[in-house]
Amino acid sequence: MTTYTWQVDSMYTLQTPDPDYVVIAMWTLTGVDGAVTASIQGNSTFNSQAEPQFIPYDQLTEDIVIGWIQVGLGPIGVSNFEANVQGQIDSINNPPVSPQNTPLPWI
Repeated sequence: MTTYTWQVDSMYTLQTPDPDYVVIAMWTLTGVDGAVTASIQGNSTFNSQAEPQFIPYDQLTEDIVIGWIQVGLGPIGVSNFEANVQGQIDSINNPPVSPQNTPLPWI
């Protein structure tokens, strides 16, 4: 069973509409299944009109920002990113078979 972890790597801010208003979060989604680890990186943008309440920058936690990211992606987006990471893990555990260039039998 794969365990997924979301991590905020960095954030970009503007000084309007409030000081240090977060407009972009760079993130990593990591999946771990036994000894196999895979990850994908992405970014999410935030819009001041869509956010109901400003939280001062120094009061933000990673959980709050991950919540924003996941709400922005929606359940289908979160599921799609997790499926991408799971696909990487599946390919590591069961590598796809590659065709071989076999010499022609008549040469």
